[in-house]
Amino acid sequence: MSLYSNSTFMVLWCAQPVLQSVVAAIIWRRKLYKYFPVFFYYLLAQIAIFGLTFPFYHRNDTWYFWLYWMGEVVNAILSFKVIHEIFLDIFRPYHALKDLGTPVFKWAGLVMLLVSVVVAASNSYNQDPISHAVTTLERSVRLAQVGLILFLILFSGFLGVSRKQVSFGIALGFGVFAATELMLLAMHSGGLIRRGSYDFIDMLSYNISALIWLGYSFSPVAARDAAVNRLQTQRWERGLADLQTGTEKDSLIPMFEGMVERAFSRSSESPEKPFGFANPVAPERANSIAAGSKNG
Repeated sequence: MSLYSNSTFMVLWCAQPVLQSVVAAIIWRRKLYKYFPVFFYYLLAQIAIFGLTFPFYHRNDTWYFWLYWMGEVVNAILSFKVIHEIFLDIFRPYHALKDLGTPVFKWAGLVMLLVSVVVAASNSYNQDPISHAVTTLERSVRLAQVGLILFLILFSGFLGVSRKQVSFGIALGFGVFAATELMLLAMHSGGLIRRGSYDFIDMLSYNISALIWLGYSFSPVAARDAAVNRLQTQRWERGLADLQTGTEKDSLIPMFEGMVERAFSRSSESPEKPFGFANPVAPERANSIAAGSKNG
């Protein structure tokens, strides 16, 4: 990396905590941290991670390595929690959909952690398992962030989500950075881009995301679009609410026990029928036949 490129990289890197501090200060002043506390903590964590790692850059590689990757773990966990926070804000009027999505997010986070552990355990000896596992976890979170912004763009009309909302701006910032990083990763794996250009564009994309957050932090709080027809979403909400009400009244185990008891009671009350008779003889007809045979 040339002197000019290194200087530009350092300027972009030092600009990140400045932008994050401004966004955090605006969120604190406007009391938006009450609605997005995880995103507020994410900004504070990024500022703290920069303050810890920057003094060891080009001075102590061992300390920088451990602090950097520990910060990346915190970054991945908080980024995933921010996705969940945006999801809760989007589905705030729909309680059944929100209750359904919460366990889905928990299982998704557990799967991401398991995948990263498996990748670290099956990694080759010439690669660091910690960095490889954290990278895998970050890629999973980036995919979830891209999926979230695509979901908001495609289904904002169904949910009545305005693109002027702060939650949409937070998701848009993460989506721009995540999409750029995944594209750079694919190009770097294919040998289409060098490592220096990869780091430069990746750093620039994050600063653009911070500028998006800065713009949305200044924007007025936009309410949901009440004029949007959300009949289909309301039907989903009612359907899930009916399912939840049904499961609260009748659990699956008592329901199956009742079905088995009714089946056994019916089988015990009805007489056994011999095999091969499609139309069994009625009881009255059978008694008359038996009496005739005795008289005969």
